[in-house]
Amino acid sequence: MTNPAEGLVDLLDLERIEVNIFRGRSPQESLQRVFGGQVAGQALVAAGRTVEDADARPVHSLHAYFLRPGRPGVPIVYEVERVRDGRSFTTRRVKAVQEGRTIFALTASFHRPEEAAFAHQRPPRHLTDPESLPRLADEIRDHLGVLPEALERMARRQPFDIRYVERLRWSPEEVRGADARSAVWMRAVGPLGDDPLVHTCALTYASDMTLLDAVRIPVEPLWGPRGYDLASLDHAMWFHRPFRADEWFLYDQESPIATGGRGLARGQIFDREGRLLVSVVQEGLFRAL
Repeated sequence: MTNPAEGLVDLLDLERIEVNIFRGRSPQESLQRVFGGQVAGQALVAAGRTVEDADARPVHSLHAYFLRPGRPGVPIVYEVERVRDGRSFTTRRVKAVQEGRTIFALTASFHRPEEAAFAHQRPPRHLTDPESLPRLADEIRDHLGVLPEALERMARRQPFDIRYVERLRWSPEEVRGADARSAVWMRAVGPLGDDPLVHTCALTYASDMTLLDAVRIPVEPLWGPRGYDLASLDHAMWFHRPFRADEWFLYDQESPIATGGRGLARGQIFDREGRLLVSVVQEGLFRAL
């Protein structure tokens, strides 16, 4: 079986079929729709492959909309529009097309790093030791006594090691009144190579994995029977510093509001030294099952 980290790198390695057109693989899985982080990561790869000096001009932001659910097992074509190639900034628009329909749209901006006139950042809420925390699969197994087969398969394919800073809540009583916040340590389960764009796109993939958890925390346990279906509506990221997605990063998440069937979540990603690497905002659609 392929190492899940190697599988992620392979998933992000798009096929170029024309100058500004790429094709991405979409694994056949039991999910109802393609994982949004996969589409966002692949779209960012497509954008980056059209930037001539990508090593000197890394991604600094992306803004994206999830327009339709993608079908697992069906390839996705990414069409890139070269909007601007300036002295300091490069802008790309990407349209993800599956079976003739646009399922996702992304705008990405690339920036040549400049000397900072000044700098500041807020420190993280807490910096724990990720090695002291249980793996997600182990925490579920310890609570249930056994890891359900579906979760066992998911854990074997999971390209990221996820460890919740606070213990999971398992009952409605524990959830009631809980603050709409969550924090997890994450890192790829194996080396991802040395291409900075791969690390940026891998972290983009990971950023969609737990962010909407913060919206659900006051409503229901994160693991177990679910009363709500959810779908990502849009996604925005700002990349502040270089990083490696195969090294530990802390993903601190909160939800300031949920109303009208939509919930907003914000995330900040820090390294082990407490340096802010990435800021993330996402809105999700929530409907009772």
